[in-house]
Amino acid sequence: MTINPEQLLELALKSGAEAAEVYASSSTSRPVFFEANRLKQLESIDSEGVGLRIWKNSKVGLSIAYGAVEPEDLVQQAIALSTLNESEEILLRESTVADYSKLYGQEVDVENLIDCGKQAISLVLDRYPEAICGADWDCSRETLRIINSKGLDCGYTDITVDGSLSAELTRGDDFLNVWYGLSERGNLSPEAIAQKVLQYLDWAKKNAPAPSAKSPVIFTGKAADLLWGVVAIALSGRQVQQKTTPWLDKVGQHVISDIFTVTQYPDIGVYSLPFDDEGTPTQETTWIDRGIVSGFYGDMRTCKELGIVATGNGFRGDLGNYPSPGLFNLAIAASQTIQGDILELAATLKNGLIVDQVLGDDTDVSGDFSINVDLGYHVKNGKIIGRVKDTMLSGNVYTALNHVLAVGSDRQWHGSLYVPAMIVEGLSITSR
Repeated sequence: MTINPEQLLELALKSGAEAAEVYASSSTSRPVFFEANRLKQLESIDSEGVGLRIWKNSKVGLSIAYGAVEPEDLVQQAIALSTLNESEEILLRESTVADYSKLYGQEVDVENLIDCGKQAISLVLDRYPEAICGADWDCSRETLRIINSKGLDCGYTDITVDGSLSAELTRGDDFLNVWYGLSERGNLSPEAIAQKVLQYLDWAKKNAPAPSAKSPVIFTGKAADLLWGVVAIALSGRQVQQKTTPWLDKVGQHVISDIFTVTQYPDIGVYSLPFDDEGTPTQETTWIDRGIVSGFYGDMRTCKELGIVATGNGFRGDLGNYPSPGLFNLAIAASQTIQGDILELAATLKNGLIVDQVLGDDTDVSGDFSINVDLGYHVKNGKIIGRVKDTMLSGNVYTALNHVLAVGSDRQWHGSLYVPAMIVEGLSITSR
């Protein structure tokens, strides 16, 4: 049978649980896939799941189910799992924001998705008829509801349209693949995605040797996640608890270049949301102010243990996980910028490397990395002269973010990161 959240909550309490929470999620997705310049596949994906978290004898247990399941089985499983855990304080919210939108985004039908994919591919083929293109377009709807034994009852529906385009070119033994994607809560422009792919292809018409070992590096907004993703890890309260963040004793001190301010905005962009997966209201919070770290984020339990205010940063990832610290809608702002984006930044360099796509992104909180440049370009005398191959980039994220030469004024969303392109130095470039 399909789970009724109220019934499940009531049954858990009648079975001896001191407290309980039900996290219910249902989703529909209608992706369309293009391969080799043609529509290949349409899919229809429907999913419904529920997570039950209970405390019995102050011990927590979590059970999950997808589709039809007997409520009694789910409750007994959670109770059985709780016996394996240590006692802990029950932390549940009693209420959340009183007034919030229950629906985000607008539906886009499958015919429109197909047309968008065709248009994006057509725009590339008009200029590069030899290209082999792929595209994925999807409109997904997810409905979330959280209720608990302390009276919390909240939920909303989020509709997101995702589009991506890739293009492959083979010239002799030279293989090139570029891609670009965007997300919106409604119609998504195939032209905007195609123009980015075309720009990357234009820059790659010629191959060029990699620049010298210590040349400045331009990270496009897409590639900048290599750097800012590590910053997000370093700001996690979980890393504070484990004493692994390099910023453990740095609150109130400079940790990156003082041109940067890093802020969480809950009300903008495609990933905006009124509350997190614990029902905690999301808040606008500046984590780094002009290079100075101002605090750390966490879920309810992490924040209580650290003695900090919960700011709506507890997320599950999926039904089978307990809430844990997570960031969303992270906006990177710079006090000094160069008007424009990649081309304008490149114009300031005599010699440099543009990095747009990387392979081997396994950077951890230490900040050390060594990655292959999957898509990069050589800048010489302010001009992009060609694509580099067989090139690696290595260095340290924190060092790079303290040696920033310039930042572009244009910012773009890449996932839940709103970020500009930027030039950094202090990294090593190697090629063969």
